Amino acid sequence: MRRVSTTRVDGKPETSRGQDAIRILLIIAAAAEPLAPEPAGGPAPADAVAVLHSQVRLQKLDFWVRNPEYFANELLAEYEQTGDVTFLDQAAAILESDEPQVRRYPMLRYLFGAYEPLDEALAVLRSAGLVVRRKRGTEIRVHRHDYYLTRPGRAAADRIVREAPVFEYYVRRTRLVASFAEGQGGTRLKERQYEQDEYRNTVIGDRIGSIAERVRERLRRHAVPVGVSTP
Repeated sequence: MRRVSTTRVDGKPETSRGQDAIRILLIIAAAAEPLAPEPAGGPAPADAVAVLHSQVRLQKLDFWVRNPEYFANELLAEYEQTGDVTFLDQAAAILESDEPQVRRYPMLRYLFGAYEPLDEALAVLRSAGLVVRRKRGTEIRVHRHDYYLTRPGRAAADRIVREAPVFEYYVRRTRLVASFAEGQGGTRLKERQYEQDEYRNTVIGDRIGSIAERVRERLRRHAVPVGVSTP
């Protein structure tokens, strides 16, 4: 599989539709929950194997994948709260690499936080039968979007893991983000992201700025090399 190209607009990196589609597929594959026997809101698509509930949760997971320094900041917060050095090591691995520069793809600040239109990426996944989006609510008001991973979608995600080393970064990162966010709904993830002044104070319609230097300084205060455990 060839590397997905990106372009730059006004000096800021932009993802391609193909890159977005693969990233969103991997996020859904990593974070989707097994189907309940009787799904709320009606039956699932016939070939669905798992579901990720709510556009808010998908957008917030995507924000952490696209903004490594914000995710590293959450890992540091978790380390400070729990004392588990694993979180410190994971944050240090991100911040001591070039990820915050070369892997960062800024998102827009919208009414409810970080947002980026995903219609084109989802259209790619839907046309290939990999993901099915269902709207929950009424004809007047949509309350929630559910994203169903199909059997072909699971097979495609597994094939990327096995056969496309060029996407290894996204495989590892989406799995780590999904594991970290397990049990936290979209609203809770949104609240965590709003705790950052740079995120919260970005003008609606502008792209959310980096916090890399501030988070690196937070890491330096701990002064523990990667891989060194605390007593």
